[in-house]
Amino acid sequence: MQTPREVETLRCLLACPACGDASLAPTTAGFSCAVCGGSFPLVDSMPWLFPEPAAVLGEWRGRLHLLLEYLAREAGTCRRELDSDSLNDLTRQRLQLLAHAYEDQAVRLRKLLAPLELQARQERYEVHLALGTRLPETQGLTNYYANIHRDWCWGEPENRAACEFVTRLFKPAGPPRRLLVLGAGAGRLAYDLHQSQDIETTVALDFNPLLAMVGRRVTAGHRISLYEFPIAPCSIADHAVLRELAAPTPARAGLFFILGDSLAAPLAAGAFDAVLTPWFVDIVPDDLPVLMRRVNRLLAPHGDWLFLGSLAWADRPPSQCYSLEELLALAAAAGFAPGPAREERMPYMNSPASRHARVETVIALAAAKRSEVARPGTAAAQPAWLKDPDLPVPALPSFREQSLSTRVYAFIMAMIDGRRSIRDMATLMEEQKLMPASDAIPAIRQFLARMHADANKRANF
Repeated sequence: MQTPREVETLRCLLACPACGDASLAPTTAGFSCAVCGGSFPLVDSMPWLFPEPAAVLGEWRGRLHLLLEYLAREAGTCRRELDSDSLNDLTRQRLQLLAHAYEDQAVRLRKLLAPLELQARQERYEVHLALGTRLPETQGLTNYYANIHRDWCWGEPENRAACEFVTRLFKPAGPPRRLLVLGAGAGRLAYDLHQSQDIETTVALDFNPLLAMVGRRVTAGHRISLYEFPIAPCSIADHAVLRELAAPTPARAGLFFILGDSLAAPLAAGAFDAVLTPWFVDIVPDDLPVLMRRVNRLLAPHGDWLFLGSLAWADRPPSQCYSLEELLALAAAAGFAPGPAREERMPYMNSPASRHARVETVIALAAAKRSEVARPGTAAAQPAWLKDPDLPVPALPSFREQSLSTRVYAFIMAMIDGRRSIRDMATLMEEQKLMPASDAIPAIRQFLARMHADANKRANF
């Protein structure tokens, strides 16, 4: 943590992530709640504010372990292909570069993320795949990994444009005294606003420890070297580029990085004069009206919700892919008085090492809080047997159905011995009275095609 004064400043902004609005008290190891008895540690000097901190820490350890296993497998694949005598010199050069970069990246990530205490996890790659550690795209360690390099290496034009666009949303009287950035990622926009404006306290909240650790360390004056793996490399050398990540200058006092869930922010109601959601509302699972009510709760009277983004909705039903007009109407219903929306074309992810770059038309608007609204409900509580590892797990009908499906999958995989054909396997399925051979042939073919495709997928780096 920082100085005692900064600890006290932060304490006044925090709320217990386990029981809601109860305030937290600083301890030598982090923060604690006198109401529910919850204890929340510091991870890399940042408050780790999740309702079940140990469980979430275990999940992130698993994700890191899987990522390191992936890097080792990719390096191994490259080195095995280097054994081929048919490779030309340029292909050999590219594979050698990638093999070294994957191995070196694993060493660097292991060191950077040492506060996660990876030694607690030692299981094999296949165990992660079976137990589902490979998470949805919105929750992986390396999602938005490219943003780290944009934020702290080559993205000065993009960073400057975003910062200037947001500052034009501030009230004529001046910038907010207390600013919250939800989904802050690696923290460059939070840092730029804090450095360039007279903001007393800026809180950058994200749930991804890789992004937050990079942001916290570079803004404290450290330099970090990690590889960039561009989507469409411009040359052989651009397939893996070792970048030095650094902030222009160390952040002045008052910038805080916090690890927690932005959709259940562990922050006190009414604690902020402005809440910024940059490229955020269209990538989180909350429906927009619910998210707006969450933002409303965090704002002081007459505080501002600052929206920045492109409304590029992903994985939503059509009814939730809102237009700008709908956003403005929903904001009014959520207790805000939205100001005029501004639109500006801005560069986005223009890496000098990649041919993949674009220009986005970005929307920015400020919506002043004019009234309180009903607090959105929390997610349904987990059953007791999920929370307490000593309770028996009920034999639910859905579990029994899944168990049968898993046994069928295992039976098919067990039949693969390098000699049996799909027709042979279908015959065995019929003998086991699982399904007629004529139906089993197309079913097995489809199953194996899916397995083959999954085995050849590459992690989203």
